[in-house]
Amino acid sequence: MLDIRRIRQEPEEIQRLLRKKGVEVDFAPLLERDATRRQLLTQMEQLKAERNRVSQDVARLKKDGAAHEHLIEQMRKVGDRIAAFEASVRQLDDEIRNLLLTIPNPPWPDVPDGETSDDNVEVRRWGEPRLFDFAPQPHWDLGEALGIIDFERARRMSGARFSVFRGSGARLSRALINFMLDHNRTRGYLEIAPPYLVNRDALVGTGQFPKFTEDVFRVVPHELFLIPTAEVPLTNMHRDEILAEAALPIRYTGYTASFRAEAGAAGRDTRGIIRQHQFDKVELVQFVSPEESPQALEGMVDDAEDLLRLLGLPFRTVLLCGGDMGFSQAKTYDIEVWMPSYERYVEISSCSNMGDFQARRANIRYRPTASKKTEFVHTLNGSALAVGRTLAAILENYQMADGTVAVPEVLRPYLGGADRIAPE
Repeated sequence: MLDIRRIRQEPEEIQRLLRKKGVEVDFAPLLERDATRRQLLTQMEQLKAERNRVSQDVARLKKDGAAHEHLIEQMRKVGDRIAAFEASVRQLDDEIRNLLLTIPNPPWPDVPDGETSDDNVEVRRWGEPRLFDFAPQPHWDLGEALGIIDFERARRMSGARFSVFRGSGARLSRALINFMLDHNRTRGYLEIAPPYLVNRDALVGTGQFPKFTEDVFRVVPHELFLIPTAEVPLTNMHRDEILAEAALPIRYTGYTASFRAEAGAAGRDTRGIIRQHQFDKVELVQFVSPEESPQALEGMVDDAEDLLRLLGLPFRTVLLCGGDMGFSQAKTYDIEVWMPSYERYVEISSCSNMGDFQARRANIRYRPTASKKTEFVHTLNGSALAVGRTLAAILENYQMADGTVAVPEVLRPYLGGADRIAPE
């Protein structure tokens, strides 16, 4: 959520930045309510001063034994007017907040211009795509041939865009989760096991609500929601808290299943496990001071990239242009892994700096050591990594001509030393 004072002071600059996201916002209704609210507050303060003055007059007259009933009646009327002003201010506060919640986070000035993913800027590449001396198979065919992924039974029990991992597939998925969490812990992240169900306020805090209510699975009648990403509960760990500056930075990592009713455009990535309604993901979340924020994002990207380097999976990292960024993001890097079946790089991690956008929505502040005044923290989040996509990338990049799949060396201890996945 944006600071209303910033909108008041530099609306043209915010409009210019929002246009990078392809968004036009009419600030007039918001600024009109803000101006009315400030006028009411001024009038209310004047009435409170008058009430205080009359109260002092009443006390003086009482002490002197003089008539003062007329002043008490006057004070009561002033009190009624103050109560009416307070009700009007509360209503305007709600209206202003509701309007602010619909405004996207403006991208930072160093975010490149552009409208689609074609305009993203490649930052670096690591590794070389493998040249096969046989016809490689896509992971959906490999998974079924090996007997480790079952799409048909998942479809019968849950519908499209679900999958069942069997045997070595289930073990490989679990191995990846443990490997990712262990690695993230060595990078200074505290492991958290959060709830998968959250309330509406949690989703407002991270920016999914109110704009993306249709993309989330709702649990009726409890008014709880299945998390679309562990970013939601991990960020809300410190909702409505004031943190000590000495506690920053705070780094969390957590594994959760994630649930998304919107699984991409119809007809896009419909085969395999790239885009599912339910998927596993290991997440990174940081709370930092504004001064540490830019460098923290670069460090988070390196944390996620290092997992792919250890797994030996070729990848590239791109800086997203304004038009390809999400609602809450101020700056985002996508890490894309090479997928032979697509003959292109596919997103496997997205690392974003939200600035103070989420912190304002969730009221997460810190108190600088040299100041009595609190400030909003900056929040960052990133995938490290999307488990299903990593599994798919391993199947495709490590497949062998005989139909087996080699196991990356770093995963072998998690699989009892196994170096090959063969048909079940």
